[in-house]
Parts: sequence; structure tokens; C-alpha cells
Amino acid sequence: MPWTRDDMAERAAKELKDGFYVNLGIGIPTLVANYIPDGIDVTLQSENGMLGMGPFPYEDEVDADLINAGKQTITELNRTSYFSSADSFAMIRGGHIDLSILGAMEVAENGDLANWMIPGKMVKGMGGAMDLVAGVKRVVVIMDHTNKAGESKFKQACTLPLTGTDVVDMLITDLGVFERNGSGAFMLTELAPDVTVDEVKAKTEAAIEVGNHLS
Repeated sequence: MPWTRDDMAERAAKELKDGFYVNLGIGIPTLVANYIPDGIDVTLQSENGMLGMGPFPYEDEVDADLINAGKQTITELNRTSYFSSADSFAMIRGGHIDLSILGAMEVAENGDLANWMIPGKMVKGMGGAMDLVAGVKRVVVIMDHTNKAGESKFKQACTLPLTGTDVVDMLITDLGVFERNGSGAFMLTELAPDVTVDEVKAKTEAAIEVGNHLS
């Protein structure tokens, strides 16, 4: 059966390495904070000027003034630091963030990413996504493999306005994991339980390769 959103977040958490500075996008990526592996110490960064985010608060711990870039209430740690949004973006643009985990509306077979707007629909703004994909060392994307109409969101070419070109290093969907190989192509390396390679191919518009262990 396909992975749930929590399953995808848990798989993405396996990409975290000890000592990493990590930025989590809004949506499914925020769930990754719940699955940081034991023994792994990572520091979460938020574009609105916070380094060292704690877990989501319980009801009696909510501080309305303490929010992440997605406007969700969060908690602080004893090592948390605060600074201007300009300093936060300087960290991102300066290449000081090791990993960003983002959501997406579309990913293309060449690594292009569209995740900030759908033409004609209200949008609050592009947020930090364009800076993140340009300045962060590694970008992992989490998204549902198809849209509500059953159409592939993993495409030959993005049809929505781009966030960045050739920026996605790994894609995790409810069907499996796709990693960029040395030639820049995406390779299917893991399958969700009871999902077959044929099912993935049938639901994928993008050209993909399949790992030998799955063939």
C-alpha cells in the first residue's frame, strides 16, 4: 500500500545526518521533525529568523508569538537563537544550510521544481523556496505522486511556474524513493509496501530508471 504522509516524513528523516543544519518546508516536511532518528542531533532553521526549533507545542505550551515560516506555533530549545530575516536568508544564500526538505506541486525528470503557485489562485508569496533551492547543499522533495485527478505530478516538464531548475536531489512520494544518479536521471531505489514497479511506471509521466535490485 502507498505510504502515508507520516511514512514519507519518516523516510525523509533518514536523510538527516548528525550535525546538519536543516530547513523544513511547510506541509508534509514539517512532520519530519517528529522522526529525527535517535542519536542524530540536527538544528532546524526557519526563514523568519530562528535557529534551533523545538517540537510542536502541547495545547498548554502554545506561545502565539513563537512561529515558524509556515505560521505554525512551535517551541524553543535552550540553544535557540533569534535574528532578523535578512540574517536568516544570508545563512541560506551563503550555503550554510546542509539540507532542505520541501513540498512540491510538480517535479520534472531533469530536477526542475514547481512548488510556490498555481496561476489564478491566491498565493501569499514565494516565501523562501527559491532561495532554499539555490543556496542549500542538498534538496529533498516530498509530495503525493499524483494529483486528485490521478494525474502524475512527476512530469517530463513542469507546467507550473518554476521555483528552480535542476535542483531536486531526491524525490520521496507515496509510491517510493527516486534519487538522482551520476547522469542526472532519477532512479527508483525504494518502493512503498506492496507497490510494484509497474504501478510506479503507470503513474509516472517522467522518464525514470529502476534500480537493479527492484527489476
